[in-house]
Amino acid sequence: MQIPFIALVLALLSAVFAQKDGRCVNGVPATVGDTVGVHYSGYIDKSSAAGEHGKMFDSSLKRGPFTFRLGSGQVIKGWDQGIDGMCLGEKKTLTIPPELGYGARGAGKDIPPNATLRFTVDLISINDNKIALEPTAEPNIFREMDTNNDQHITEEEMQAWFTNTHPDKLTSIPQGLFEREDKNGDKVISWEEFDGPKGDSARSV
Repeated sequence: MQIPFIALVLALLSAVFAQKDGRCVNGVPATVGDTVGVHYSGYIDKSSAAGEHGKMFDSSLKRGPFTFRLGSGQVIKGWDQGIDGMCLGEKKTLTIPPELGYGARGAGKDIPPNATLRFTVDLISINDNKIALEPTAEPNIFREMDTNNDQHITEEEMQAWFTNTHPDKLTSIPQGLFEREDKNGDKVISWEEFDGPKGDSARSV
C-alpha cells in the first residue's frame, strides 16, 4: 500500500520541530525496550477496504496518555514499527494496513476485519524523560489551505500555505505534490481528493 505523498510531506515537516540536523532535540529516539507514553487518536483510513472511512474509533485524549513497552508485542505491529525511532515531542501519522493492525479478526464493533487504520500519535515520554506537550486533535490542513473557503484548493493557496507555515523549510510546493492531489486534473483539489489531514467530512471544512 502506498502512503499518500502529502502525508509523507506533512509527517516530515512535523518531525522538524522535534529534530535538528537529523537528531532528536530532547534526547535519544525511542527504541525497542523503552517504555513510551503517547497520546493518540485512531481512525478508519480512507483507503480501507472495510469500515466507515474517517470514523474515529478510539482516542486517549479523554482518558490520559497510554504507556507501553516498545517492541514487546503489547500493541499492534504497526505501532511497534511506527513509533520506533520517534523523538520525544514528535507528532506522527501512522497508516497501518490490516496485516500490521488487527488483520482478519478485527477488534470489537468499531474495527471490522481487514481494516486499514490511521493513527495520529504524540510521543510525550520515553522512560523517565517527559515533555510538557498538550495533545491536539488531528489538524485540518485542508481548511488551512482553503483560504477563501470555497472547499477547493488552488495551486496558489497550496503554495501560500507551505511558504507561510514553513518559510525556513520550503520555498515552493514539493515537486509533483499538487498534480498528485489534483486527481481529476481540473486545476483545483477538492475535499474528496485531498489526502492530507482534513477532518472527518466535508462539513468539518
